[in-house]
Amino acid sequence: MTALGTVTRPGTAARVAVPAGRGEDRAAARADVRPGGRRLGLGRPIPAAGLVGVVVLVGVWVAGSATGVLDQRVLSAPWTVVATAGDLIAKGDLQENLGVSLTRAALGLLWGVAAGVVLALASGLSRVGDALLDGPIQVKRAIPNLALLPLLILWFGIGEQMKVITIALGVFIPIYLHTHNGLRSIDSRYVELAETVRLSRWQFVRRVVLPGALPGFLLGLRFAVTGSLLSLVVVEQVNATAGIGYMMELARTYGQTEVIVVGLVVYGVLGFSADAAVRLLQRRALAWRRTLED
Repeated sequence: MTALGTVTRPGTAARVAVPAGRGEDRAAARADVRPGGRRLGLGRPIPAAGLVGVVVLVGVWVAGSATGVLDQRVLSAPWTVVATAGDLIAKGDLQENLGVSLTRAALGLLWGVAAGVVLALASGLSRVGDALLDGPIQVKRAIPNLALLPLLILWFGIGEQMKVITIALGVFIPIYLHTHNGLRSIDSRYVELAETVRLSRWQFVRRVVLPGALPGFLLGLRFAVTGSLLSLVVVEQVNATAGIGYMMELARTYGQTEVIVVGLVVYGVLGFSADAAVRLLQRRALAWRRTLED
């Protein structure tokens, strides 16, 4: 029979049992090298790797505009977009609309994350909850938010409530799916250990369930942040009176391509920044895990 040792994960108070020698095997796997001494993996991390592709894309945009390959009537030049953004900031229009958009996205994200986590816990920790909740949520997963807009408008009107609820619906699905999957993927040995040391229900949730589901939740949060912005783009063009989407829709009416591109850049910066923040949180919270990214 294989002897067991104990390992404490950083950031948690739970001690888990692993087969003796498993830690050494993992350490050896992380240090695995090819014959000749070259380490297996993706190579050394590239500083600010996430920005490399963005810089290249902007460079192509600048070059295309400067050489005339990109018609400014189709896609405004970067310097025109910068000048337009400066004018919008000077007038206060960009800040005002950005504040409205951020408020909507933040409220929708907050409610969506809360609903997703609660439903995932109810479904992932109970057979009855799973039978009652998982099916309807999978049905909702198959229905795009755009298809629900007419019904949501009939129920909640065209005000802020409808917009926040639409964003929340786009958020809670990825949170639920990945958190639920994280719960169901917890190693059964941890559950057996919790039973052996007689942890209470609350201690089991706090020391085993929540740390075990954290990787799935953070992955879902990355998708949720993107989902909140996708839903935001849609709802801000449904009879809105403020917001980045409203600014872009108004610019479309008057044929102001440069203002539309400013709005797209703002959405892109928001999405990129939010995803980078979640990825940083993911690396800090899951520092005990080693992956090819490390």
